[in-house]
Amino acid sequence: MKDNKKKKLKIPHIFVILYAIILAVSVLSYIIPAGQYDRVLDEATGRMIIDPNSYHVVESAPTTLLQFFKAFPSGFVDAGWVVVLTFAVCGGFYVVNKTGAIGAAIQWLSKKLKNNGILIIPILMSVFALIDCFIGMCELTMVYVPIILPLMLALGFDSMTAVATALCGSAIGFTSALANPFTTIVGQKIAGLPLMSGWGFRLISLVVIGVVGIAYVMRYAAKVKKDPTSSCMYEADLELRKELEAQSAQEYVLTTRQKLAGVVALIMFCIMVYGVFSKGWDMPEIGGIFMGMAIVSGLISGMSLDEICETFLEGCQQVLLGALIVGISRGVAVVMNDAMITDTIIHAMAGVLQNLPGAVTSVGMLIVQTIMNFFIPSGSGQTVVTMPIMAPLADLVGVTRQTAVLALQYGDGFSNIFYPVSGYFMATLALGHVPYEKWMKKMLPLFGIWTAVAAVFMVIAQMIQWGPF
Repeated sequence: MKDNKKKKLKIPHIFVILYAIILAVSVLSYIIPAGQYDRVLDEATGRMIIDPNSYHVVESAPTTLLQFFKAFPSGFVDAGWVVVLTFAVCGGFYVVNKTGAIGAAIQWLSKKLKNNGILIIPILMSVFALIDCFIGMCELTMVYVPIILPLMLALGFDSMTAVATALCGSAIGFTSALANPFTTIVGQKIAGLPLMSGWGFRLISLVVIGVVGIAYVMRYAAKVKKDPTSSCMYEADLELRKELEAQSAQEYVLTTRQKLAGVVALIMFCIMVYGVFSKGWDMPEIGGIFMGMAIVSGLISGMSLDEICETFLEGCQQVLLGALIVGISRGVAVVMNDAMITDTIIHAMAGVLQNLPGAVTSVGMLIVQTIMNFFIPSGSGQTVVTMPIMAPLADLVGVTRQTAVLALQYGDGFSNIFYPVSGYFMATLALGHVPYEKWMKKMLPLFGIWTAVAAVFMVIAQMIQWGPF
């Protein structure tokens, strides 16, 4: 008897998807001519930027079979700090969680928010957006998820809601930032614009994009709360929910040492936030704080050194897949840089923009920057490579330089939480136990909505000739 049931389309493993991308880029290295721009020191930013008039063809360096297979280990080294931070954060949280402090805090919060749990989503997303609006540290999503995941499950939501709250909240602030040091500030410096200029228009953009993103996540969360089986993560979350129910069944009674361990962990977390805001701390310092948090809070709670080490390793095992994904995803950029085709692609896209009608040039800039973020998955990296070309190009095609910076922000920001080559994004999905294909199925419509809203803002900016210059 024939089985007439339709077979569901099976999405390949994420390793297969990423290696397919690396293979495609490797093939393109035999087709796309190798080329380079000269790099010069920009005194305003202190960074090496490209000379927009210096593009020249160089000797072809197509990807060899050995280089193709080297892409993963090379990408792993290139993304070293993201990988280390992934392990440090999850390992540290596992140790703090074993002290009982996190479980007690979640139990208390879930009781307080029992009837209004949905409100935690706009509150958290607004806070995450505000942080990235000024410091642009998207990697902090890896810190947020282990904290809010148990809380979201306790409130009747799912792991997708937890991850979306962190990633979408961060993307809102990073994309429409008033003072993101990696895109807005560096972009304005390279374009010769007054720093923080145009903040009023960006503020309107931030509010609109924020409302859209928050409403989208809340709508999904409300649906899951009403019918848990409607969650795309229902089966996967069953084990997590069982653990949480077992924890909530018993009333937490912490000893003085456990309470002290929780307080110390909280103080160290606040120190980390202060350091990122005021001292410019980056991933090494953040990772160090979480290592210290694991050791200090573990010892205070009464754990032995062996117990701390074993618990830390348990946490690292949970994100091993995510760490490997980060290395493979960075391999795409490694292959392109080794084959010297990145600058060629930028040069070609800039040429296309010059031939577009004036009315659509601003939207064309948005599209170009969105495409380039796939090849250069770094805010500051994309800024120093593309803005030296986009700023003078904007003058030629009748678009203000302020608008060109906005195109950079939009193009680099939204796609960070959809492209599989984005290291912190893939690591955050791993920390939240959310498969990439499920994320795309539920959240890709939001990317389309956000991009459409961004295009509208680009057209408005072009129409009003948003400046200065």
